[in-house]
Amino acid sequence: MSGTASEFEARLAEVKRKRGYLLPHHGLLAAVSQHLIDAYDHAYTAIALDKKILSEHDREVVWLAVLIALGERNAPHHVAKFEADGGTAAEFEAIVRVASFASGARSYEFLARHWQSILPRFDADRAYAEGMLAAGAPLSPRLTWMAAAATHAALGDGVQLRRAIANAYAAQVPEPELAEALTVMMFPGSVPRFVNAARIWLEMIRAGEVKASRDFAAWAGLDGQGGFAEAATKAQPGR
Repeated sequence: MSGTASEFEARLAEVKRKRGYLLPHHGLLAAVSQHLIDAYDHAYTAIALDKKILSEHDREVVWLAVLIALGERNAPHHVAKFEADGGTAAEFEAIVRVASFASGARSYEFLARHWQSILPRFDADRAYAEGMLAAGAPLSPRLTWMAAAATHAALGDGVQLRRAIANAYAAQVPEPELAEALTVMMFPGSVPRFVNAARIWLEMIRAGEVKASRDFAAWAGLDGQGGFAEAATKAQPGR
């Protein structure tokens, strides 16, 4: 092999130059094509790095909660970013508690579903909300509910995601901020789980479970958001 870098090596070198590090999947993407690694990089940059609505600090709070809950060991750079953006030790401990609480929150649904008859005074919704806010202190309720919603979505826990979204509305979390928080989980949590989170939020608006703004109500009111299955059914009269 000559001393001149191959096209493949050049692609990886550019990724490393921009990010300061490499992860194993970068090599596979770069091996397929320049277009693929570029498209991936553009998407990651838009979601994880570009300034949108949330501050860098708030976005890193959400990132860390999701990553910790998922056990994602390949992203410790988010700790450094959190600290660089003003994150404190007390906030980091709160993030760990939110991730831990979200991971175990299915217990509330178990109690409500199976033991409610012998626990008539137990209010799962209230207990969940109080527990999550206690876990999140000293983070603000706004930050706690954004981190909680993104974490539940990443874990595929739709029941608790509904609770988190309802509490986010009660805490007057701006909808665009909550939407950006949910986009954070798309890379570590998967696109299908992001799609499912969007569906759950849409259903809550349609059912009147939350009072949506004009724009978000318009989104929920759009017809034909059921994907291929809905489109295929409508295309076949009589079914």
